[in-house]
Amino acid sequence: MPTLRVAPVQNPLCLLSFFAGGPKSRRTIPFRREQPTAIPGQVPVRRDEPAPPRIRAAESADLDALERLEHLVFPTDRLSRRSFRRFLQRPSDALLVAEEDGAVIGYALLLFRERTALARLYSVAVDPKAGRRGIGRLLLDAAEAAAVERGCVFIRLEVRADNAPALALYAGAGYRQFGRYVGYYQDQMDALRFEKRLVAQVRPPVNPPPYFEQTLDFTCGPACLVMILGWADPRIRLDRTLELKLWREATTIFMTSGLGGCEPFGLAVTLARRGLKPELYLSHPGPYFLDGVRSDEKRTVMRLTQQEFRGEAATLGIPVRGSALGAAELSRRFDEGAVAIVLVSGYRMFRKKAPHWVLAHGHDGRHIFIHDPWVEDEDFETPAAATNLPIPVAEFERMARYGRDQLRATILIRKGSFT
Repeated sequence: MPTLRVAPVQNPLCLLSFFAGGPKSRRTIPFRREQPTAIPGQVPVRRDEPAPPRIRAAESADLDALERLEHLVFPTDRLSRRSFRRFLQRPSDALLVAEEDGAVIGYALLLFRERTALARLYSVAVDPKAGRRGIGRLLLDAAEAAAVERGCVFIRLEVRADNAPALALYAGAGYRQFGRYVGYYQDQMDALRFEKRLVAQVRPPVNPPPYFEQTLDFTCGPACLVMILGWADPRIRLDRTLELKLWREATTIFMTSGLGGCEPFGLAVTLARRGLKPELYLSHPGPYFLDGVRSDEKRTVMRLTQQEFRGEAATLGIPVRGSALGAAELSRRFDEGAVAIVLVSGYRMFRKKAPHWVLAHGHDGRHIFIHDPWVEDEDFETPAAATNLPIPVAEFERMARYGRDQLRATILIRKGSFT
C-alpha cells in the first residue's frame, strides 16, 4: 500500500487537503480586495471576494506549478514530479487544477477503476494564500462532476478520524461514513471511510459480506472463500493463515512451474467441507485453465487433480448445472440471500491475462456489486477501491467469461449450518 501523507491540523478553520482520500489540513489566509467607489444610481456590487478560479484539466505545462504546490502544502509524503507526470498520461485518472490570473492555486486528483462505476478522490491541495474562499469545495464539486461524466455512481475516500474540518466538509457535501480502518495512518490514527452516491436512484447492498484482500498474486479464489466464510459465520477469524490453508485445500495447479491457482470444483468442494451449500454453474465441463500450460507433465497433474475434485463434488452432492448463470438470474439469487464466486477476465479487470475470481453479492437493477480481492498497489489503490464495487450489468456480462472458449463459471453459495 502507498504511504499515506498526513499534515498536522494547524487551526480549526483550515481548508482541507486529501491523500488517498485521506485529508491533510493546512492554514488558510483571508483574502480581500478593496471595494471600489459606487457610481450614483447604480446598484452596488459586492467585491470583497475574488471571482471563482477557473477549474480545468491539468496539462504537462502545469508540472512546475503542481510540484511547487505540493511542496508548499505538504511537509512530508509528497507526490513526486514523476507521479504527477504519470497521472497526466493515464486516461484512467483525472487531474484537475484551479487557475487564477494564470497561476495554479489548487488541484484535485481523481482515480477511476476501469469498467466500473466507482471513483476515488485521491488528493486535493489548495495554496494556503487562497484560503477561506471555498476553493477546496469547488475542486471537490469539480471532481464529482468528472466522476459523473465518466458514468460513476459512487465516489469514495478515507479521512483521518481526528480531522474535524474534513468531517464537516464531507457532511456538508453529502458524504456518509461506511467503515473504519483501525491504525491506518503512520501514527496509528484510524481512517474513516466515506462514500457519496452521485446518482440518487442507485443504492448499494445492505450488510455486504466482509472484505478480505488477497495477499498473494495467485490467491484470489481462496480470498473469496475467506470472505464467504466470514459472511456465513462472523465468529471466524479472517486472516492470512486461513487464506493459505484454503489455498492448499483448493488449488489444482502443479507446483514445478510457479505457484498455482484454483478452478471451480476445488473451490466448491472446499466450501462444502465447511458446511456450506455451493452450486456450480459451468458453461463447459472442463478441464479448466490448460490453454496456456506448455508442460505435458503439468497438464497431466492438473487434469488428475481436477478429476479428483470432481469426484469429491459428486460424493458431497454438490449440484453441477451445465449452463451459465447470467446477471439477471444472479440478481434474483441475490434477492434470495445467496452470494457467488464468479470467474472474470483479469484483463478486463486490471489488464492482466489471467483468470480471476471475485465475490459477487448484490445488485441494484443496473449494477452488480462485487468484492474484488485484488488491490492494485501500483495504482495507489486501497481496499476502498475494491470493496462493494459497482459493475454496470452489461460490462459484468462481458467480463464474466475467460479464455478462448469463453468459459463462464459461477459458484453460488447459500448458508449452511455450522457446528
